[in-house]
Amino acid sequence: MSEKKVMQRNEIPEKYQWNAESVFATPQDWDTELEALRTDLKGMEQYKGHLSEGVPVLMKAMQTMEGLFMRGGKVYTYAALAHEVDTANQDAARRMGQVMGMFGMLSAASAFVNPELLTIGKDTLWQWMAETPALKLYEHEFENLFRQQAHVRSAEVEQLLGMADSPFSGTTQTAALMTDADFRFAPARGADGQELPVTQGTYEGILTAGDREARRSAYEHYTDTYLAFKNTLANNLATYIQQNIFTARARNYSSTLEAALYRNNVPVEVFHNLIETFKKNIPTWHRYWAIRRKALGVDSLQPYDIWAPLTTNRQKVTFEQAIEWISAGLAPMGEEYVKTLRQGALQDRWIDVFPNQGKSSAQFSAGIKGTFPFIFINFDETVFSVSTLAHELGHSMHSYLTWKNQPVIYSDYSIFAAEVASNFHQAMVRAYLLDHSEDPEFQISVIEEAMDNFHRYFFIMPTLARFEYEAYQRAEKGQGLPADDLNNLMADLFAEGYGAEMQFDRDRVGITWATFGHLYMNYYVFQYTTGISGANALSRRVLAGKPEAVQNYLSFLKSGSSLYPIDALKLAGVDLSKPDAIEETFAVLSGLVDRLEKLIDQRKKPLQ
Repeated sequence: MSEKKVMQRNEIPEKYQWNAESVFATPQDWDTELEALRTDLKGMEQYKGHLSEGVPVLMKAMQTMEGLFMRGGKVYTYAALAHEVDTANQDAARRMGQVMGMFGMLSAASAFVNPELLTIGKDTLWQWMAETPALKLYEHEFENLFRQQAHVRSAEVEQLLGMADSPFSGTTQTAALMTDADFRFAPARGADGQELPVTQGTYEGILTAGDREARRSAYEHYTDTYLAFKNTLANNLATYIQQNIFTARARNYSSTLEAALYRNNVPVEVFHNLIETFKKNIPTWHRYWAIRRKALGVDSLQPYDIWAPLTTNRQKVTFEQAIEWISAGLAPMGEEYVKTLRQGALQDRWIDVFPNQGKSSAQFSAGIKGTFPFIFINFDETVFSVSTLAHELGHSMHSYLTWKNQPVIYSDYSIFAAEVASNFHQAMVRAYLLDHSEDPEFQISVIEEAMDNFHRYFFIMPTLARFEYEAYQRAEKGQGLPADDLNNLMADLFAEGYGAEMQFDRDRVGITWATFGHLYMNYYVFQYTTGISGANALSRRVLAGKPEAVQNYLSFLKSGSSLYPIDALKLAGVDLSKPDAIEETFAVLSGLVDRLEKLIDQRKKPLQ
């Protein structure tokens, strides 16, 4: 196997880099805006203690606050994305530190607003809205505030909690800096003896290649590096968990789970329904592991075989071809939808496409109203990267339509809703590819990508959610979270999911939790599974040509946070407060396993 060179940042052609200059023309412009923003934060002080004086003061205060947060988001976007493309760049790291401090100041400067609104009272605010139609814009925001009234503290306490945002962000930054900027992995070695560089950007590509020796050595060197720092990583995660426990208790929540879900009005039963549904369907995964082992022709399946190719006929896909496939798959969404996507991807440079030295391994969509909905990926010219690109474009189209149709106050959306939009794209594109090829090997390749996606969303993420819940439960009871306990918990959960078909090293599987930065967004991971469930249900409606399915889905994308996420998805046509969509999607998974088994059985011999 030949060595694949990882490019330096300055070797990446501009057309494949994110459009940083559309946010700020130069770093100096960013510096100027940051200083101006710090000065303008003081403008909130004039409204403190005066919101009860009437509608004019309240309107000005809300508009000022929105403007500051929008400007702050723009400053953050530039700093964060510049840091992500080169985590070793010290100027970018400095800007990131500066902007996090600014957000702490911004949170503190606006902390008085909610306590004062609660003091004014619901009756008065609703009377003001009846008298002043312009104020009615904030009705959902006010309603949500009073729903959370029991968890809003005094102005003084809220100010302190706001000030804690900046120092509390350190745990997340530490995890990212350690694993992305500081970790150095020993190179993998292929069956031909040649070395392959292992970085956060190249690791996945090695695991999805056909050389089992390269996969094994990459997996071992990658996980062993994390194991070498297991105590520091465990202490860092434990500190983050304690921070969330502190905040939940300071706001009078009964648990961290309730605190995480309450803001978006998601009942805790949604989480528990998911876990129980997943546990019931684990045997589907055992069946898949058996088919995969048979297809590969190995005596025992190892974790590094999960992504091994099931076909030797994997098609190389250029970035431009990927955009063509994605556009074709999303044609049922209408000409305007596809035109917007193509312009963003190919002309406006929404996307930072290829890996480079120092670039974060994270793949995501980011931005704020007033910027492009940027995408960061590490495209490796495989069907898998096509799927990732479709996923992130789902997020970005969600952002684009929300920002276009909602005012600043509702220009975001919850993670719970976000993961529906991203997985919807993948389901649509996958359906297109399966319908437009009769080649059995290409069908296997597409199903393989689907199983990779389901593995992440319907195996890894529910397993991490179980791990996360148990870790929080232990911490909330006052128990410690040493590295070995976390590793043993993780290994036990994977042993249940792998069953008898998978052989594995408990230490290396046990450190899996440390390789997922998602755990620094508490109770994030379970929403991948609810998201893919909603996505499959909604894509089936669109593909079946159900009346109003496209328009209802677009209405969901345009709603932003003007509705609670469960209500917005009901508008689209799916109810995620019940386990039905999860069960339906596990049925889809089972059908893919059946289809894959038939295709594998048609072969005369296994790959290996």
